[in-house]
Amino acid sequence: KAQRAKFLSNVENELEELAVTITQTRKMVELIKGAASKERERVEKLFAEASKVLATFQKEVVGFIEDGERSMLAEAEASLQQKEERRAKLAQCKQNLENVPSTDTIYFLQEFQALKIAMEENLSPAPSFQNELSFTKSAQAVCAVKDVLSDACKNQWDHLLGKEVDGLIFQEMEEGLYSPPGRRCRAGRPATASSPQGVHEWPGVAFVIDLDSDTADKFIQLFGTKGAKRVLCPIPYPERVTRFINCEQVLGENLMNRGNYYWEVELIDGWVSIGIITDDFNPRESYDRGRLGRNEKSCCLQWNGQNYVAWFGGFESVIQQPFFHTIGVFLEYSEKALTFYGVKDSKMTCLQQLKVSRFKKGQFDAFQNKINCRFPSLFSYNLKAAFFLESVDAHLQIGPLKKDCVSVLKRR
Repeated sequence: KAQRAKFLSNVENELEELAVTITQTRKMVELIKGAASKERERVEKLFAEASKVLATFQKEVVGFIEDGERSMLAEAEASLQQKEERRAKLAQCKQNLENVPSTDTIYFLQEFQALKIAMEENLSPAPSFQNELSFTKSAQAVCAVKDVLSDACKNQWDHLLGKEVDGLIFQEMEEGLYSPPGRRCRAGRPATASSPQGVHEWPGVAFVIDLDSDTADKFIQLFGTKGAKRVLCPIPYPERVTRFINCEQVLGENLMNRGNYYWEVELIDGWVSIGIITDDFNPRESYDRGRLGRNEKSCCLQWNGQNYVAWFGGFESVIQQPFFHTIGVFLEYSEKALTFYGVKDSKMTCLQQLKVSRFKKGQFDAFQNKINCRFPSLFSYNLKAAFFLESVDAHLQIGPLKKDCVSVLKRR
């Protein structure tokens, strides 16, 4: 009987404990359901807000394109109409002059004077579309937003799953280095709350290049701040002491003076040179001295239609590599090194590295000797990205960075 009573007592205790546990578990279930419901509501609200932000951005971009199109077409159509009217008037005056009898000197002089006046009439300047054509950078801006959004979604999903995150954007967000377009500071360093002027050391390599319209030669047509093409008709840019006048060159407006920097350029057409230059270089140098790599204050990688060629101080080094549409440029300021890569499918092929290097016994190379003697002196200056559009059809675009390439260089 004692054992039976003890056993029943144990069972009763167990039942009471289970009852308590069941009550607690029920409360936990209700708590989980309530928390999940509230979290779902918050997520749905945030997604709705994000959709509104994207919809607003889409409306703004489409409106920006439409405004740019209207502005450009209005000027172009007005110019076209004026030229057609002038052509018709000149043709009529020419016809009238040809129809004058050879014996009627007075009538001939009258028609000749009318033709002369028509020819001397001043035309309005040819339309310059560099401002209106800025709408052509819209797709690039939307692509950048899409890439950032895609990377952020993937990385945050991995973060939710507890996976190790190795994405560039998420890493930069975590480190406070990432900032959206329009908030980059001078020299490409992002502003942060702790350093609003961006003067701290920037450990990243992804570098934002914006073309400086105040340096562009008059035969270079700019498309926003990312595209450049050499044209036959000069563009009436305003006079600037920083503007190249003898070479079809343009500079990036961002300074480089410490840390590591990486950017990529798409070679769309023609002969193009890509490199760096000191910020004190005289843009009014003669053509022979002013070209990238033909002096000791600049260097470049040139595509001449057949080969890549590295230039520095007037010395050249021909590179035996196939053509790459995308060229990556990696500047290591502290290492005093500049490396050019051919980029394809996020894979990098080293085309040429400019850096002091000892000769092997019995070997001598004039180009490397020039690098050894004078190249390090470049790094005593602030540097800028530089571009030389050599042929009349030359066309380049500063491309969006391949994240895989940036991640590889960032880990170095």
